[in-house]
Amino acid sequence: MKTRVLSALLLLAALLTVAGCQSTPEKRIAKNEAAFAAMPAEAQTKIRAGVVEIGFTPAQVELAKGRPDRVITRTTAKGETHAWVYERRRTGLGFGFGVGGGSGGLGGGVGVGTGGRGAAVACVVNFADGVVASVEDHGDGR
Repeated sequence: MKTRVLSALLLLAALLTVAGCQSTPEKRIAKNEAAFAAMPAEAQTKIRAGVVEIGFTPAQVELAKGRPDRVITRTTAKGETHAWVYERRRTGLGFGFGVGGGSGGLGGGVGVGTGGRGAAVACVVNFADGVVASVEDHGDGR
């Protein structure tokens, strides 16, 4: 009985940890209320929905999507541009239970593990002249 309770608590703790780490537009807006309030109403609506539009500033993109997972700098004959890459993490959750015995003893164990299974590109936001020039939506990131 104790093992089942402990297992359930460990599983719950792992799930809450994973869920609590996710940033949302609302959480980012709450941390930057003054900047958000100064933005046009149309931009506010898009940001709340997590949508990035052509012409958005880096601050608006960060409110909508969060900090990028990677930043790519491109240098061309026309100058330097930046691309913010957002990745979709592929996570895994494992649960194991084992029982063993020998030499008059019996033992058991329970394990819960989380781990990444890599990442796939979900979105690329390309900047030129300090604003969004294009957005590449990779759908489900596969």
